[in-house]
Amino acid sequence: MDLAISDEHRQLRELAHRFTEERIVPHAARWDRDEAIDRDLVPALGEVGFLGLGIDEEYGGSGGDHLAYCLVLEEVARGDSAVRGIVSVSLGLVGKTIFKHGTEKQKRRWLPGLCAGELVGCFGLTEPGTGSDAASLATKAVRDGDDWVITGTKVFITNGTWADVALVFARTGGPGPKGITAFLVPTDSPGFTAREIKGKLGMRGQATAELTLDGVRVPDEHRLGEEGTGFRIAMSTLDRGRMSVAAGCVGAARGALEAALKYAKEREQQFGKPIAGFQLVQELLADMAVETDAARLLTWRCADLADRGEPFSTEASMAKLYASEAAVRVADNAIQVFGGYGYVDEYPVGKYLRDTRVTTLYEGTTQIQKLLIGRALTGINAFV
Repeated sequence: MDLAISDEHRQLRELAHRFTEERIVPHAARWDRDEAIDRDLVPALGEVGFLGLGIDEEYGGSGGDHLAYCLVLEEVARGDSAVRGIVSVSLGLVGKTIFKHGTEKQKRRWLPGLCAGELVGCFGLTEPGTGSDAASLATKAVRDGDDWVITGTKVFITNGTWADVALVFARTGGPGPKGITAFLVPTDSPGFTAREIKGKLGMRGQATAELTLDGVRVPDEHRLGEEGTGFRIAMSTLDRGRMSVAAGCVGAARGALEAALKYAKEREQQFGKPIAGFQLVQELLADMAVETDAARLLTWRCADLADRGEPFSTEASMAKLYASEAAVRVADNAIQVFGGYGYVDEYPVGKYLRDTRVTTLYEGTTQIQKLLIGRALTGINAFV
């Protein structure tokens, strides 16, 4: 096993590092306070190719493999996890799903704009009454001639108020997963509204929304995949999504570790020496470094399996489970190193903690990941 990255990967990581330092880090605190990221960042992400990773150039993409995607997301999340979320959703959950399951017409219509950052996508799965039990979603799509009429509500939708296209999952048949179908819904369709959710604990710069579809009419050619395959599409998409969340958590953990290490070395002497010289502070830093590296290795294993075309669902759950929980612990330890200064937003470590906390909830909670891993190990379905 060779864990060394290629020169091409290294150059991409360096590009992502420079972009993050120049375009994200100087603004992250302001975006957090204002609860709004500058919209012009999206085409800038597209210009450097970050919104086209993993998509063929003929559709406007920049190519690259899953490891390249993870390397970029780690760097971006080190600067601001809310920006990582924009990329993960618009590219990872929407763009890549269209690339994998879409018709040629759907690919030509949506992918060039999504890859360029001229368009933004959102992923409409979660509902007010269905989070972990996505197979019980209530949004309905009723066939009317050559069209579908969609009615329902989605909530906690990243990019919801920015999106030009929503990948919406709706019930077209009976109960359970086989009754769900996926649709590409232009957000300017009559009856489609988005209300931004403010006052979040973290990821405050990200446009999170509640979507309402009140008799939204879309033609059958907007259906993504075959009728009744929507749940399967959603679950395979979330496997990739969990890998991207894990990569982002590695970046946030690394950012918290780097900030704590820098502060510990520079902090005015206490009891005659800098706090980095105290063994219990070194213990905190050591724990943070080990957890960050372990999360990265789990994420890279997942990316490697995906790049080799092998199943990676369980490994994605493992990476997401460990990386999200580890990132929270690392950020919490970073605040401990900073002491009282870590509790004010003059320093970035409080934001790392607030931002990483939600990663244990979305795209499958920590508890759901454990159930998925347990089911894979035992062959017994723990959901019933």
